[in-house]
Order: sequence, then structure tokens, then C-alpha cells
Amino acid sequence: MESFIITIARGYGSGGKNIAMGLAKTLGIKYYDRELIRLASDQHGINEALFNLADETHSASPFAKKYTSSEIESPDSDSFLSQNNLFNMQADIIKRLADSGKSCIIVGRCAHHILRDYPNVVKVFIHADLDHCIENVKEYNGVDDAEARALIARIDRERAQYHRHFTKMEWNDARNYDICLNTSKVSVEQCIDIIVSYLDIIKKIEK
Repeated sequence: MESFIITIARGYGSGGKNIAMGLAKTLGIKYYDRELIRLASDQHGINEALFNLADETHSASPFAKKYTSSEIESPDSDSFLSQNNLFNMQADIIKRLADSGKSCIIVGRCAHHILRDYPNVVKVFIHADLDHCIENVKEYNGVDDAEARALIARIDRERAQYHRHFTKMEWNDARNYDICLNTSKVSVEQCIDIIVSYLDIIKKIEK
């Protein structure tokens, strides 16, 4: 496996972004989080703010249009700026990164599902106990317990709905991933070591 992609899905407050950043530094590769939005915006000439509005969120309304196709709509289509089409544009960027031959880390945005047929992908899910997430969110956002709890509930619900809409699967189902790590039990640094060790094992198997 000359190049590889590591996808990281994460619960809010679990430290997934810190793991992605540390892993990128350890491996000497790039990681993509919100930069994916800028890349999709540049590629398709759409205001970045529109992508931000649909970023890992989805309306649970029964009137929301079902996701049925991964094809990107043409600019003259009524659905060009729909959430489904914005997702497809972002998915296109994720596939381009995977096809580039350069190793990288991609955070969230159903990357593990979008790249499910790629052989060189390691899919990781980061989660933590609620109390651990609350403490992290309080420190990061400067909020109290109640506000942190509400933020976690809302953001994790939105991510779960987003994932369900575009993949027809549950976001926190361990069967979707190669590795699931609980940062209540192991530190960010230990998580990085575990992922690197797993990657080394996979590389040796494929030689």
C-alpha cells in the first residue's frame, strides 16, 4: 500500500480533530476537515457559505428530498444548490483526493462510506463517554455543563441524521469502521499510536 487514506468519524467532544491533526503530523501527511468545503467551493464555483449551511447537518423533515443519486447536477438544474447535490460535490472532492496517489486524512463528511470501495482506506471512529465529552466541550467553547450537554446532543444528532440520509446506515455502528477508539479510556497520543500500528500491520500484510 504505497498511499493510504485514513478517514476519521467522530463524536462531538471526543477529540477526533486533535487525533487527526496529531496523526497528520506524525505521518507527515495532510489532513482535510473544513478545507474540504473550500476545495468543493473552488471546484464548482459556489459560495463557500452555502456548503457551510449544509455541512454535516441534515433536516429530519419528512418533506426533505431523498438521496438517490451520487451524480452531480448541472448548473442549470433546479437541484444544483440542493443539499444532496452539495454533498455530491464534496464527495467528488474526497474521491479526487483518494485518486491523487497522495496519502491523507479526511475528517467526517461520510468519507468512510464514500471511499468504501477503495482498497487503501483505514476507517476510524472516535467516541467517548458523555462526561468526558462534556468536559472537553466546556474547555473548548467556554460554556457550562448544561450548554455543553446541549451542544453535544444537537451536533451528534445532526451528524447521525446526515450520515443516515446519505448512507442509509447508522453513524455510530462499529461495523462501518476498521477501528473504534474510546478517548475516555485512551489518550489522544495513544489513539495516534494505535492507528499508526494498525496501518503498519496492514502495510506488512499487503507486501
